[in-house]
Amino acid sequence: MAAPLLSKANYFSGADGTIKVALVGCGGRGTGAAMQALLSKQNVKLVAMADAFRDRLDECYKTLTADDISDYSSTVKNVKANVDVPEERKFVGFDGYLKAIPLADVIILTTPPGFRPIHFEEAIKQDKHVFMEKPVATDPAGVQRVLAAAAIAKQKKLNVVVGLQRHYQNSYRELYKRKNLIGDIISAQAWWNNDGVWVRPRQAGQTEMEYQMRNWYYFNWLCGDHINEQHIHNIDAVNWFKGGYPVKAQGQGGRQVRKGKDNGEIFDHHFVEFTYADGSILNSQCRHIPGTMSRVDELLVGTKGKIHCGAGSISDAKGKSLYQFDSKLENNPYQTEHDELFAAIAKGEYKFADAENGARSTMTSILGRMATYSGQIVEWDKAINSGIDIHPKVYAWDAPPPILPNADGFYPVAVPGVTKYV
Repeated sequence: MAAPLLSKANYFSGADGTIKVALVGCGGRGTGAAMQALLSKQNVKLVAMADAFRDRLDECYKTLTADDISDYSSTVKNVKANVDVPEERKFVGFDGYLKAIPLADVIILTTPPGFRPIHFEEAIKQDKHVFMEKPVATDPAGVQRVLAAAAIAKQKKLNVVVGLQRHYQNSYRELYKRKNLIGDIISAQAWWNNDGVWVRPRQAGQTEMEYQMRNWYYFNWLCGDHINEQHIHNIDAVNWFKGGYPVKAQGQGGRQVRKGKDNGEIFDHHFVEFTYADGSILNSQCRHIPGTMSRVDELLVGTKGKIHCGAGSISDAKGKSLYQFDSKLENNPYQTEHDELFAAIAKGEYKFADAENGARSTMTSILGRMATYSGQIVEWDKAINSGIDIHPKVYAWDAPPPILPNADGFYPVAVPGVTKYV
């Protein structure tokens, strides 16, 4: 069977089979993703980089061209030799992506997630394969844009991988193959509870836009709250095993300890009850509070037994073991998602269409945030079609972000029972 052809061009442009990559978003995750692309077995070359901030781009470039790559992989490969990004192909500012995307065959999108919809749209418009990190949006309008671009990507047979890496993890794949051992999934639990992440304090001379961009995790237009930015992994895993997405959600949350000026507007804990079309329930919890129980995991309960995702095991209703994944066979899923993507591209195969699921699992997380912020039951159809767009009208360093601090430097925070959505 002949491999499908790209709509306008070859799958990679070099006569020697080189796959050219552009990196859009040069922070820690972007650096890691670029490294993993370069460590794949294919002839991958990084040819362009873009970031809002020059220092982030420079730090990323320094890491990618270092002689020691031991922190990323034991793979023996001269990564430095495959970084070909001269000064004229380093682009800084909000519009850098527009200059980087035309130069490559594959685009890595790893900026804060609020920018993912516009960057993904542009990559697909220009007939590029894409690796993009999760989540893929921070509001319902952004989800709809990604879904529309995903449909076009399918028409063009462009490979798209989303960094929901449990789909590329051996233990999860083996559990998924055996999910019928537990019968119909009737309930699930998911956790992302830990101490939290970094905070970047305001620096003298920063505009409000620059401050929020630097401290992006704490502003919904950029991050979507930690239920969206991190807990999406667990929520997505349950959606995957269920084979669908919730029809409604209700829950509770707030700010118990993370209340400072540099903590923006997001909550530090959420508990959401997601209901699927068949009536089954996902009880989902995520918390960023130091000194509390830490757990990142999923549990699926079926009519015949349970899947313990973190343990890689399946048991029957009485606790008897039905399957245990051999931990010696575990892989690095962050590497595998790049290995498989670039292998498909090199072979001219169309194998990956992750964007639609990425968008719908992102919407599940957003649905949960809307439920905890409002304290109301929020229905999927109304939420996804609400048109809610929380982004700036203009992307510029002197433009006002969509949320601003009061005279005391604090940001408005959602109040359950008062905050309204749909």
